[in-house]
Amino acid sequence: MEKELMTDKLKESLDVSVQSRILYFRGMQVVVDRDLADLYGVETKRLNEAVKRNIKRFPERYRFQLSQNEMSELVAICDRFASL
Repeated sequence: MEKELMTDKLKESLDVSVQSRILYFRGMQVVVDRDLADLYGVETKRLNEAVKRNIKRFPERYRFQLSQNEMSELVAICDRFASL
């Protein structure tokens, strides 16, 4: 019972962590590469390298770059991205 409770709390914590990183751009739910890399415990650079090496595994609808205007909007919404 105690183990199940711990598992449920961990799942809830992960759900909140993932949900807090979902942003909306171009009418889509988006997770920025930096956040995705953090969730997987790798450097952003390594995540992007893996995508480039395996580009066929990542359909275009799942990957795109933000425009300068979108980047500015992202920083305005969430100042933790100011260093991007």
